[in-house]
Amino acid sequence: MADSLPSAPPSDPKPATATNSPEEATTTASSTTTTSSTPEGPTPPPVQIPLSWPADSSLTLDWIQNLISAFDWSSKNLPPAELPAVLPVSVFDTLVLTASKILHKEPNCVRIDDCNDNSRVVVVGDVHGQLHDVIFLLQDAGFPCDDRFFVFNGDYVDRGAWGLETFLLLLAWKVFLPQRVYLLRGNHESKYCTSVYGFEKEVLAKYGDKGKHVYRKCLGCFEGLPLASIIAGHVYTAHGGLFRSVSITPSKRSKGKKNRRIILNSETKPLSLGSLEELSKARRSVLDPPWEGQNLIPGDVLWSDPTMKSGLSPNTERGIGLLWGPDCTEDFLKKFELKLIIRSHEGPDAREKRLGLGGMDIGYTIDHVVPSGKLITLFSAPDYPQFQATEERFKNKGAYIVLNPPCFDVPEFHTFEAITPRPAAKPYYDYEDVIDSDEELDLASMVTST
Repeated sequence: MADSLPSAPPSDPKPATATNSPEEATTTASSTTTTSSTPEGPTPPPVQIPLSWPADSSLTLDWIQNLISAFDWSSKNLPPAELPAVLPVSVFDTLVLTASKILHKEPNCVRIDDCNDNSRVVVVGDVHGQLHDVIFLLQDAGFPCDDRFFVFNGDYVDRGAWGLETFLLLLAWKVFLPQRVYLLRGNHESKYCTSVYGFEKEVLAKYGDKGKHVYRKCLGCFEGLPLASIIAGHVYTAHGGLFRSVSITPSKRSKGKKNRRIILNSETKPLSLGSLEELSKARRSVLDPPWEGQNLIPGDVLWSDPTMKSGLSPNTERGIGLLWGPDCTEDFLKKFELKLIIRSHEGPDAREKRLGLGGMDIGYTIDHVVPSGKLITLFSAPDYPQFQATEERFKNKGAYIVLNPPCFDVPEFHTFEAITPRPAAKPYYDYEDVIDSDEELDLASMVTST
């Protein structure tokens, strides 16, 4: 890969088009670049470091491009422990605090309604700390701007070696364009997952004695990430997908001044789909979404998976969330007058085990086609996971979706390959022995970590 990035996004790439159907165009872009040798020694930084927060506290496109260049350069030229020489803790603190204030004010389901005939909406799936692929995706799709919205479906961290830089870069975009960039929560934006799949150790390695502070601030920011989005009234996006209705019946009000709260009876009833109103009332500010109790909707939205079997059932493979069939997709789309569900959550390793569903070779699958519309799984981390214990890599492509006017309900798929070569990096988790595909969770650990 080149030693530094261009200061402005390149012109539109030359796509090789292949059409799945008259309504669904797919373009494939090459993201392979070359590295030039530098016998004189390490490449000097392309921008002045350490980076500083703007004096007027207003981020600019130039500041974000400098951040991109600095992160790209440091990933190739500095050991992880020297990241504070690029982004000091004081700048980290200001960025995360500013972003958190914005995120915590957003509703559980953000509605993106101010699209017009000149707008485009880019939807992105899991990226898992693959910084260089994220930078390519942003350049390939075109940077966020007044007419180009971005919706990210979560899983910014874990597994990849640059989860912190990836998350901070996207937070910077959120601060710069809060009404054009929307960051949703993934199941990996949690205390449990980040303690198992590498992000916690990554942060501690990069920020040393300030690492615990940085990690706590990231966890607090995770709690503010919205759960879902509705785009132009036609497209629902979330990390995992659909969710149950939580039936709670008020029983009686406890007596006494100190304990005046309603005691609730949670009745065991057959599973049924939840409503957008229920989603709006769920409590998302939890470090680890619970798999039992009354606050089940966040866990469902982040952990659930589609299946080809009709109905709604517990997701026993993951130990949290639901499995839902094509009939549920139809019911949800029809009830809320939607045309598309775009979810993420499953990479090539997970899909390898899912009978009846397509593999993740090209970065997306169309899982359900029903009278009211479609369900799509979107995965944006190519050649995933970065560290693989198997002899043969999956070598999957990543993808993103562009939604165009007037209705923003016809997906235009863009696939891309991983940036090669990736900078040398060591994993921050035991990828040879760790639980595969987020399955068979240690739920007891989730309890003690909340």
